Amino acid sequence: MKIGVIINTNDPEVCWNGMRFALTALVEGHEATVFLMGAGVEIEGITDPKYNAAKVVKDFKENGGKFMVCGVCQDSRGLQSGLCPANVMNDAVNLVVESDRVVVFG
Repeated sequence: MKIGVIINTNDPEVCWNGMRFALTALVEGHEATVFLMGAGVEIEGITDPKYNAAKVVKDFKENGGKFMVCGVCQDSRGLQSGLCPANVMNDAVNLVVESDRVVVFG
């Protein structure tokens, strides 16, 4: 199954849970793509001693997970992602259209 995961927050626990969901989908044999938008584009900079989203981001990527990140949301924060090239809203729409299921965290 193709699963789209949209993360639209920088809340450490919510990001951590969204990434754990995406990683679990991969481990169970599904195709998973994470689209970061809004405050979610800040995920690489989140540090929290209890909810280590950065570790799960790394594990997801190492297990073949795909990231997409909103370029406009990055630009508005003066950020650049080390996860993937910037995407546009049309890419988010295509992710939803092409996915069997979409889950939103945020």
